[in-house]
Amino acid sequence: MATAFKPLMPLDEAWSALRAAVENHVAGSQGQRQTESISSFEALGRVLAETVVSPVDVPPLDNSAMDGYAVRAADLVQAGQVGAAPEAVTLPQAQRIAAGQVGVALQAGQCARIFTGAPVPAGADAVVMQEHTTADPGAGTVRFNEPVKAGQNIRRRGEDIAQGQAVLQAGLRLSAAGLGVAASVGKAALTVFKQPRVGILTTGSELVMPGQPLPAGAIYNSNRHTLRGLVQAAGGQAQDLGIVPDQLDATRAALREAAQHNDLVISSGGVSVGEEDHLRNAVLAEGGLDFWALAIKPGKPFVFGWLQRADGSRALYMGLPGNPVASYVTFLLLVRPVLAVLAGEAWALPQSLQLQADFTWPKADKRREFARARLGADGRVTLYPNQGSGVLTSAVWADGLLDLLPGQTVQPGDTVSYLPLAELLQPASGARLA
Repeated sequence: MATAFKPLMPLDEAWSALRAAVENHVAGSQGQRQTESISSFEALGRVLAETVVSPVDVPPLDNSAMDGYAVRAADLVQAGQVGAAPEAVTLPQAQRIAAGQVGVALQAGQCARIFTGAPVPAGADAVVMQEHTTADPGAGTVRFNEPVKAGQNIRRRGEDIAQGQAVLQAGLRLSAAGLGVAASVGKAALTVFKQPRVGILTTGSELVMPGQPLPAGAIYNSNRHTLRGLVQAAGGQAQDLGIVPDQLDATRAALREAAQHNDLVISSGGVSVGEEDHLRNAVLAEGGLDFWALAIKPGKPFVFGWLQRADGSRALYMGLPGNPVASYVTFLLLVRPVLAVLAGEAWALPQSLQLQADFTWPKADKRREFARARLGADGRVTLYPNQGSGVLTSAVWADGLLDLLPGQTVQPGDTVSYLPLAELLQPASGARLA
């Protein structure tokens, strides 16, 4: 049967279609996200399912911002120490307050030795850093050598977080700083979305695993390692489903089984239109296709659709090209935003930087191109010399992708759109406060 070729879909159109499909999938009963409560100590990279509201003030009491002495500023003002003091003032030290201790009220004409984080005693309204004082342990007195201003060096109760304040939003992927905020308000456990289960299939009768003999005509399976790592880095629960030979029946069986136990099934290879490429027909037999073939380079043979489960629900399906760089790039551009929504985040696309090029790109393509690039010490963008879709070493060398629009040529000094890999891997993340 002849294959009907359709025009290649532009990337922006594909992004819109993916967003609509995954948001509708999650909104329906078949894709509703489940939650669980886990220790806040173990929640790095997880997505909050509930907004965190603080039950306490942070800090809980006025406390010292440094090691020094707590004083009544009026005692020094009365002695004429305002602005540039004409002479030093000496006060008796009445107590010593370390972090975790609560002192007694400070009486007029006294000072208290205090350490960083210790509660400021009642009556005191300033802390003088120890470098601006001279202590006489024998006499039990302290001389203050610099002017003092009421309120200095005191961290006020609730100045960071007020009791009842929403501090971390639902839908936030927790960073190390986010975990610190949760801990600072006493949250031992957090309600998070369960990690999306992602089944990974690699197709090709020529593939063998590292450590095995490499027969003539065979290649080692790099995509299996790369995709598993990308899924894990994106917060998914990777389910390695092995290598599928280039056979239609085997491909259908593998997809059918993968759909039963995963929210998203991704595969590499077999999505073109060659006689040994069976994934497109297998997906049509086991579910349906929303689109295939994109106007991007690398990554044209990309497939998106769904797989039917035995209970009538659906798993999403994304078929990536077999060439290692094409598989890598399409994951970053297309799979990662979908995986973020399945994990509980909002849909978000990476933000590009507008930088100067230090290279020549004289031959434009009809498709939108994504070239492996790196920032130089001078802040300009340089390219890896070999941009072939099988040159995976270029992805290790690069720290970003250059986004070249159809028909775009580049000369040194031109402004280009650069997508940092950190942004591509975590486009919707960060410890934003509510």
